[in-house]
Amino acid sequence: MNVKEIQSVKLRFGIIGNAPALNYAINVGIQVAATDLTVLITGESGSGKESFSKIIHSLSSRKHGQFIAINCGAIPEGTIDSELFGHEKGSFTGAVDQRKGYFETTNGGTIFLDEIGEMPMGTQARLLRVLENGEFIRVGSSKVQKTDVRVVAATNVNLLAAVEQGKFREDLYYRLNTVPIYVPPLRERGDDIELLFRKFTTDFAERYRIKPIQLSEAAKQVLLRYPFPGNIRQLKNLAEQISILESENNKVIEAETLAKYLPPVSSQSSQSPMVLPGGHSDNNFSERELLYKVLFDMRRDMNELKRLVLDVLKNEKNGHEILNNHKDLFDTLQSGELTPEPEPALPRLLPPANLIDVDEYDETDATNDVTVEDITHETEEDDSLSLEKKEKEMIVKALRRNNNKRKYAAQALGISERTLYRKIKQYQIDEED
Repeated sequence: MNVKEIQSVKLRFGIIGNAPALNYAINVGIQVAATDLTVLITGESGSGKESFSKIIHSLSSRKHGQFIAINCGAIPEGTIDSELFGHEKGSFTGAVDQRKGYFETTNGGTIFLDEIGEMPMGTQARLLRVLENGEFIRVGSSKVQKTDVRVVAATNVNLLAAVEQGKFREDLYYRLNTVPIYVPPLRERGDDIELLFRKFTTDFAERYRIKPIQLSEAAKQVLLRYPFPGNIRQLKNLAEQISILESENNKVIEAETLAKYLPPVSSQSSQSPMVLPGGHSDNNFSERELLYKVLFDMRRDMNELKRLVLDVLKNEKNGHEILNNHKDLFDTLQSGELTPEPEPALPRLLPPANLIDVDEYDETDATNDVTVEDITHETEEDDSLSLEKKEKEMIVKALRRNNNKRKYAAQALGISERTLYRKIKQYQIDEED
């Protein structure tokens, strides 16, 4: 992790704080910026997700192109297709002129789709086509158009839960979640709360030419203990409210005074695990997300092995006869259904955000001499790999890369720290190794 580069980004984009989880998120954003990979930013409302989309755009090769932020939840369902993809004249009532959509006007740039979980299902299908082929069709037109746009999405809801409820497309979820970035809530950032409070009160005092307020030691402890369900937005409002109402007293703010401005936190606050319909907690969905990642990666590896076997058999003496005898195994490959566009190589220093160990991939493997027997043996071994073994390997790698810090290993895996602890005990993982 390049500390100097992270500090430079913080200064450039006005990010205050030194929490390890925040630095990790910034580091992922810096490294993925150099690619064209799709990024999914997750975090609670008000935690600063849009800042990370700007970091990714400004450090990318598209920085001279247009950047546009769109709140998918703020656009009515009946007009969102027109907003994103444009429409032809007369395509619907009120379409008096032809209009270009955001994906057309932002060609060569970056689109930030905030609250992606609120996007209608029909629009999701259109978005998936743009992500896979760079193609879209205006509303009321039959002409296919091309665009070169990078998509950065963000959400404050559990998309896998939405997938299970039929409210979000599973294929779109995995296409968006190429590189996930988790923005920690304010309550997980420790002393950053006080730093941000001082920043907000100082800025307010300079703007209105008043003396900045100060907190007593007891008041600081009250501030640090408060969970801030509204995150940074709530903290800024608090800082400005106290600054204007208490500045005339020209005193240090005591704990009792500060407590009057802090609204009570209900039992349904974001401190507790989110309970979803059916009695499932958010932790269960986090664990299921990890399993989905494992299954998805195993399926992709199997497709790659099939593709390699197919290439070898085509050049073997009796290869065509074998292909005819096992045609059902390769029909989907030959029809192109399992042949995705090649993804750009990830930077070598990219953290294991989506748990794919790119450092173990050897580009020379594709050119090595190999026999059908060798590949068949490898395929049988891959088939015998249990889901539990893959899951254990991923947990061990995450722990090693985070110096056995469970909190950050859990964030890298996308599960809760409690779930990680249970898995460590289940698989009898030695954290001292």
